[in-house]
Amino acid sequence: MTQPQTAPDILNFDLANPPEGFVEDPFPFYDALLAEAPILQQPDGSVLICRHEDLDRIYRDTTSFSSDKKAAFAPKFGEGSPLFEHHTTSLVFSDPPLHTRVRKIMTSALTPRAIGRMEAGLVETVDHLLDAMEGREEVDLIEDFASTIPIQIIGNLLDVPMEERGPLRDWSLAILGALEPALSDEELKRGHKAVEEFKDYLTDLIARRRAQPGDPETDVLTRLIRGEGADEQLSEIELIQNCIFILNAGHETTTNLIGNGLALLNDHPDQRARLQADPELIKPAVEEMLRMRSPNQLGNRETTRMVEIGGLEIPRGTNLHLVIGAANRDPEVFDHPERFDISRKPNRHLAFAGGPHVCVGLTLARLEGKIAIERFLSRFPNYHLLPGRVSGGRMRFRGYAHLPASLG
Repeated sequence: MTQPQTAPDILNFDLANPPEGFVEDPFPFYDALLAEAPILQQPDGSVLICRHEDLDRIYRDTTSFSSDKKAAFAPKFGEGSPLFEHHTTSLVFSDPPLHTRVRKIMTSALTPRAIGRMEAGLVETVDHLLDAMEGREEVDLIEDFASTIPIQIIGNLLDVPMEERGPLRDWSLAILGALEPALSDEELKRGHKAVEEFKDYLTDLIARRRAQPGDPETDVLTRLIRGEGADEQLSEIELIQNCIFILNAGHETTTNLIGNGLALLNDHPDQRARLQADPELIKPAVEEMLRMRSPNQLGNRETTRMVEIGGLEIPRGTNLHLVIGAANRDPEVFDHPERFDISRKPNRHLAFAGGPHVCVGLTLARLEGKIAIERFLSRFPNYHLLPGRVSGGRMRFRGYAHLPASLG
């Protein structure tokens, strides 16, 4: 593999051992990579891909670029381990025919009509959380608001009993945290344990649901069990692991969308004032939040043949890091990409990926973000963040662990 010449500081960028400050604020690094090394070979042989046009091409070409991660995840997690089994069986890291079967079920359950039926429950959930925060001197916009909304909505989708939802967030954080480019032994152990506990819980829940099926029009778990929308039913392990995937993917990304969105409005008072003056801007505002602070900053593909990207020949079997956070700042696509503009149009961001693997829950995520942010802003128009915000501390998923705020 021949690496184009570029500046030494950027050429030495290593995602597995990132430079100081990258996790806290990756955006200056993204800008430098776009300008000087948009395609960069890593010490382990993988390749960073940063340009919007390259990511768009890769997402659409499922023949040359595979989502299957068995080869990449075997040394990372240990072949046959709980994390290996989960991440190589779930929708996002699979190719047809598994991807096709699972996606058909999910898309058949997440039609515009079905999502429309969820809106009243979503408004009720958001308003209940806003009521609980009313009158408090200080709140945490993650713990008290953003993280609770998707757990309830996805919990409702699978009809998880309310009193059984407590462990879901911790399991999700541990499992998705294991997707970071570099892991400590403790993080790996925590991820394996979370998969095992999640599997045990879902095995019991699925058995109960088989005995007493729900309404397939509203209960996605019943649809998954029956295989409705697919050509054939899922195996038990496929069923369990994709239930974990639904709960995890819907939770982390939407939590980050809401938290990041409220932080951006706080940090850009001019755009906040525009939105308050014209609430109809909420939809493009959510799109700009997704672009500016994409909840998912990194994706992956593996080459299935020798490919050429930007003049670089990349061998078959190479792991590609798709830097979504950089692509969404590509000046070839976005005018003044560093600027937060809630009326930006067009806004061809890649926060939800693209092609056949475009996020199956994107319409629901947008609805959750829209309702949560517009109703919060209406109820607490004078909120402001307090000192002490804490980053989630991850590279792949961008969000906050804590976001202290005053509501008045």
